[in-house]
Amino acid sequence: MLPITPSPSRKSPMRARRLGGTPAPSTVEREQAMRDYKLSIEYKHLKSHCPGGVFIVPSMDDIRLFHGVIFIRRGPFTNSIFKFTLTCPLKYNDNNTHPKVVFSSYVYNPFVHPKTGEIDMTIPYPEWKPHKHFLVTVLTYIKKIFYIKDFSELSEEDKRRLPNQEAYNMFLTDQEGYRRRVAECVKEAQRSTYTSIPGSTIRFTEEESQHRIMRQLLAERFGGGAMSEDGANNSDQQEFSAVITNEGVLETIQQAYTAGSPYRPPRTPR
Repeated sequence: MLPITPSPSRKSPMRARRLGGTPAPSTVEREQAMRDYKLSIEYKHLKSHCPGGVFIVPSMDDIRLFHGVIFIRRGPFTNSIFKFTLTCPLKYNDNNTHPKVVFSSYVYNPFVHPKTGEIDMTIPYPEWKPHKHFLVTVLTYIKKIFYIKDFSELSEEDKRRLPNQEAYNMFLTDQEGYRRRVAECVKEAQRSTYTSIPGSTIRFTEEESQHRIMRQLLAERFGGGAMSEDGANNSDQQEFSAVITNEGVLETIQQAYTAGSPYRPPRTPR
């Protein structure tokens, strides 16, 4: 006798539900879970590959929203601290689904929209390819726009599409005026350093006594010269003369908080 074959039209209850009666995820749910998983892998990758001076922290409420900050160390934007958000659309990791980058700090730059603070990510990446473009790609481009010296790499069409055409034209025709506007932008960024963005996971706080004590203790322990009250190094010898270890830094932090505050930070488990 041949075994009875179930009709293809009849759905097996074991296929429709998992053990325990939990509904099986739909195809759409599985695809979205895979996108979210890939995004978490990209963020983990940044721990060792993030461009220098750029930092992002995930939002507490949305895994696709990141709060970021970039420190500019040289060039016309030297000593700037610019804050931004990076948002990945729901279907990020699909083809032509660009992330969105918006500066909350005022930035006078041809690549940044003067009113919205947004960067047009379709200029560097006309086609977003998830197998080729990642979060680190975006952060590298964000850093690049503050160090660019000319616009020869851009096509004529891309030059016309730059979000801040006024800044671009001033860069070409009035270098002194452009540097003056950038200097004003840098000062504005410095003034707003301690202004917290609502909902942001990145916040700056004013220096406290523990920080000054910690700098002094670090200088005494690892070398580099004594530091004055304002944090300036008074020694001609700028290099550290001792080996810096994690244990040594943690012990110094404990000493600083003990000396400057009645409270101690929690100890790091060994």
